[in-house]
Amino acid sequence: MQKKETLNFQSEVKQLLHLMIHSLYSNKEIFLRELISNASDAADRLRFKALSNPDLYENNSLLKVQITINKKEKKIIITDNGIGMTREEIIENLGTIAKSGTKKFIESLKDINNKEQEAKKFIGKFGVGFYSAFIVSNKVSIKTRAAGMPFNKGILWESTGEGNYTIININKELRGTEITLYIRPKHEEFLDIWRIKGIVSKYSDHISLPIEIKTYDEKEKKYKWEQINKAQAIWLRNKSDISEIEYKEFYKQLTYDNTDPITWNHSHVEGKQEYISLLYIPSNVPWDIRNRDHKNGIKLYVQRVFVMEDAEQLLPKYLRFVRGLIDSNDLPLNISREILQKNNIIHNMKITLTKKILNMLMNISKTEKIYNNFWKKFGLILKEGPAEDIKNKDTIIKLLRFASTYNNNSKQTVSLEEYINRMPNEQKKIYFLTSDNYLAAKSSPHLEFFSEKNIEVLLLTDHIDEWMMSYITEFQGKSFQSISKQDDTLNELIKKDNNADFDQIKKNFDPLLSKIKNLLGDKIKKVSLTTRLVKTPAIVTTDINEMSTQMAKLFAAAGQETPEIKYNFELNPNHVLIKKALKIQNEKYFSEFIYLLLDEAILAEKGTLEDPNKFINRINTFLSKI
Repeated sequence: MQKKETLNFQSEVKQLLHLMIHSLYSNKEIFLRELISNASDAADRLRFKALSNPDLYENNSLLKVQITINKKEKKIIITDNGIGMTREEIIENLGTIAKSGTKKFIESLKDINNKEQEAKKFIGKFGVGFYSAFIVSNKVSIKTRAAGMPFNKGILWESTGEGNYTIININKELRGTEITLYIRPKHEEFLDIWRIKGIVSKYSDHISLPIEIKTYDEKEKKYKWEQINKAQAIWLRNKSDISEIEYKEFYKQLTYDNTDPITWNHSHVEGKQEYISLLYIPSNVPWDIRNRDHKNGIKLYVQRVFVMEDAEQLLPKYLRFVRGLIDSNDLPLNISREILQKNNIIHNMKITLTKKILNMLMNISKTEKIYNNFWKKFGLILKEGPAEDIKNKDTIIKLLRFASTYNNNSKQTVSLEEYINRMPNEQKKIYFLTSDNYLAAKSSPHLEFFSEKNIEVLLLTDHIDEWMMSYITEFQGKSFQSISKQDDTLNELIKKDNNADFDQIKKNFDPLLSKIKNLLGDKIKKVSLTTRLVKTPAIVTTDINEMSTQMAKLFAAAGQETPEIKYNFELNPNHVLIKKALKIQNEKYFSEFIYLLLDEAILAEKGTLEDPNKFINRINTFLSKI
């Protein structure tokens, strides 16, 4: 036997252990769920590896979890005969943050008032579920041996959950892992066999391998193993035999999410392809969901054998918030991500699953309160859909929600169907405005005409909106129109509604327009009059087929070069400042006056100026002459 070695936990693990022991989890029973879940994962990994190397079973392919309670010594022993761990693996998994994400877990708790509530969201997701053992234990001992390794390559790992742990090589006859918890005096309730049975029934009933507990038979006067879970995967059972509570508890076990899902769908597909799907729409937002590299939560099983986590080929990116699993009878057990990418079965499955999920969303959209809660959390992700999924674009568009001038608030609750139902018969287009934020959109001069005429405008303020709208051309026969762009039909609508004598007014202003165009040169594309403005002297717009301001900002944020936008400079002939411009004789004063109006218009449109100091100096010059 080798000499015992003492190693230090990484600092993030020390912080985590301190939180576990002193701050987190009023629901302390969760430790058993986490340890059983780890044991189940170990069994799944052994099944998968044994497909190519059956010798790993070591003549024992009956996988199970066994729990022993020793009241006298105040110990709970949890044993599995899964894949086990090598010396390197146990140090990597339990002593350092490695791939567990413990550091991110700690960071997520630093600035949170309710640490326990947040911890319930993150525990398990970051692979730190094992450390929950220290909630109820003042010492944890692990004996483990990796499948296929010699008997003398077992490892004993021990820690009191403080600054360090010890590790030593031992002989271990059976593969797998044995965890001994030395229960704290104030948590001795967990030494009651009925308490353990209740926890297993509540959290782990659907674990697909037997969970046994050692009991004493009074009649036979001997100890025996009693199975305390159903040991049948929930998705294999008949839907009519599964309660709502069971579906919710399985979701929590599957995802490590402590909140109930919004809805779920359980179906068995037969025919050319045979597979079972169990899909959940969560109510809790994953911490990195906005990152398109975020993995979806779909687990892939083949013939009841777990083969892959986060099978991204099964769903499009814009549905990456969906959680669940697929169990296929048609795929090969040695399937890889590369094979999945080119597999026709997967391609057809993806089409079916996508439609199924969109139908789930359509169903919950019928309940406004539930869907608004979903949209608030996942709407930004769903907005990627129209560009990514052309085949289902019509359905996705029905699921979109927007802020609107009708509601007069920033909440995105208006559907396009609601907008169209409110449109007057003579309105031919769906009007929208993109902006950096709601306040900027709400105060935009582009809205003045529409507000005056009580025409509803959708206010799009998410960074993705301009890009999304470039893929949405029409809905129910109505085309979309950005009110920040010049368009002949929009111009005609404004002219017709505002002033029948517009052509005569334009003649009076033609000399001024020519003078301004000569002054500004190629700084603008063209200068014209508009009657879309009420309170504002001037605005800038882009032509209907040219890049908008918001699209340029989106490209710039992505680090891409964009061509310089040449704006149209539109003047309000009814505004006192534009009328004043007609009378200015001093060329220098006229120049400063026009540039100031242009800067104001560009600032309102872009939110920034190339030379803000020059703009400020102009304002100060004019103020000094008052």
